[in-house]
Amino acid sequence: MPAVAGDYVQKSGIRPSQRRIWCDMTHKLLSGIRVLDVSQYFPGPLAAQILSDLGASVIKVEPPIGDPLRRFGPPDAEGWAADYKLVNAGKRVLKLDLKTDSGRNSVGRLLTRADVLIESFRPGTLDRLGLGRERLAALNPGLVHVALSGWGQSGPYRLRAGHDLTYVAVGGGLAGSGTAETPVMICPPMSDHAAAQQAALAAVAGLFGRSRSGRGVHLDVSLMETVLAWQSVPLTLAARGTLPARETGLLTGGSACYHLYRTADDRFAVLAALEPKFWESFCLAVDRRDWIDRQNEPMPQQSLIQDLTKMFAAHTLEHWRERLDPADCCFEAVVPFETLPDHPQVAARGQLVRHDGQEPLIEALLGLRVDGAPPPRRAPLVEVDAATADAIWL
Repeated sequence: MPAVAGDYVQKSGIRPSQRRIWCDMTHKLLSGIRVLDVSQYFPGPLAAQILSDLGASVIKVEPPIGDPLRRFGPPDAEGWAADYKLVNAGKRVLKLDLKTDSGRNSVGRLLTRADVLIESFRPGTLDRLGLGRERLAALNPGLVHVALSGWGQSGPYRLRAGHDLTYVAVGGGLAGSGTAETPVMICPPMSDHAAAQQAALAAVAGLFGRSRSGRGVHLDVSLMETVLAWQSVPLTLAARGTLPARETGLLTGGSACYHLYRTADDRFAVLAALEPKFWESFCLAVDRRDWIDRQNEPMPQQSLIQDLTKMFAAHTLEHWRERLDPADCCFEAVVPFETLPDHPQVAARGQLVRHDGQEPLIEALLGLRVDGAPPPRRAPLVEVDAATADAIWL
């Protein structure tokens, strides 16, 4: 895995060795686009980082005490959590108190020059700060305003507290996932990351629409609704009374050919041989021709699942790799995080970058390659003052 030595955070300025990184970013797809990120924690900052990865210039505004994510986990040498540094790489960070006239004036100047605003306040907060939709339109009629919130800008839950787990619970992300006894939490947080992608997509769509109309747009993105948007099939099955319970459906653990198994060395592997040709290839590779015609047994296929469970438990994961990899039957190991960077496919594609310093960081870059180029690299986050932020966008 590629390694980069040196600090991952700067307090001010840009070192000469980093000028090339910032310069390279100006040649990306969103070169010239300016994004003001006033969000906190994960979804908004991740959305802004995606836009930064695509070439946009991002200034992140934080309160005087900083984004709470700075203190989310054990602090590194500079007193910040690794999560914060990773999620905000590629940005300039400016601390402002939006409850003061000077803070609002500073952010107002940036808003007049911004193309995109990403914020994650509870509905109504911007109005109380004197930055409601009418004021934003007056400052910048072409602004693409992405309003990220847990529940959306309207409805009885609009002001209700929540985090990823609550949004996924209501949005349908837990109802079909897990064992027969209990739903299972999904990690990394599903709605946080899905909504970040949704917000970035919405921002780009807003910019495209503005290029035609000349007008900005207000985009209401809800974390819960981002997950809810994936639920058309299970909702339809539930309405028809045909929704399978957890561990009884084809894709929820009821099928032997699409299942997770434990090996003799206490490792895990998955089999996803949905198509008959893959299932047949698997059965022949394990010398169980008699299983071929059992693929379509009624679900849940408890007897067949038990047969495969017993078989996999008899040998190590490496044994099964050697036997099943040549069969090309949709068999893969569950890769632990500790060895994931060394996985041959991951290593070959170059998406992970290790930063060696006092505390190493492993950065997962944007999963995108433009015209065959490698994934875009990120510069470390840089803290700037208001004057510097103004100068950057002049």
